[in-house]
Amino acid sequence: MKKKITAMLLTAVLSICLFVTPAFADYYSDNKLLYRGMRSSSVTELQKDLQDLGYFKQSPTGYFGSITYQAVINYQRDNYLAVDGIVGHQTAKEIKVDKVLQKAKSYQGVPYVWGGTSPSGFDCSGFTHYVMLKNGIIIQRTASAQYKEGISVSKSNLKPGDLVFFSTYKAGPSHVGIYVGNNKFIHASSGAGKVVISNLNTSYYVQHYIGARRVIN
Repeated sequence: MKKKITAMLLTAVLSICLFVTPAFADYYSDNKLLYRGMRSSSVTELQKDLQDLGYFKQSPTGYFGSITYQAVINYQRDNYLAVDGIVGHQTAKEIKVDKVLQKAKSYQGVPYVWGGTSPSGFDCSGFTHYVMLKNGIIIQRTASAQYKEGISVSKSNLKPGDLVFFSTYKAGPSHVGIYVGNNKFIHASSGAGKVVISNLNTSYYVQHYIGARRVIN
């Protein structure tokens, strides 16, 4: 009986550990350097990301050969990065930002649901939390908590992937979205009733804007 109880407790502990341990280690968060000739799971992740972004045209192999090298070169050239075929922090960061924006935009039109945290319905911070989580970036659940994440950035220095915050129905950060560039951001809007892309220069958002945080560094 004792052995059975011990086994059950061990199973329960292992299940909890597996549940709470983030399975989000990747070449970006681990700050790994990827280059020609390597073979690893990180290369597989890179290939999948480049495939999603339209740069890698075959099934991922885990080997950083000439095809992966050329895909990286093309990505770096298109994104005005140092063109060396090596995936260091800067290239990995840009890929991560592109993946975040791609994921966020794929949910345009999903209905706004107060407290929603899934593609069946999002509220504003549920949306940002979900999109970041799907890309291995763990942030807090609420707008007020997300406002303390990462580093503060000025409005004039906004970059795609930054979180933008507004004070709407109450004092302090009560609404949040993801900046996509060109003075636009994507968010789960209660007014529109769905996930939409809006302009930061709209008078309402100008009046209620309070700041931005960079969580992809």
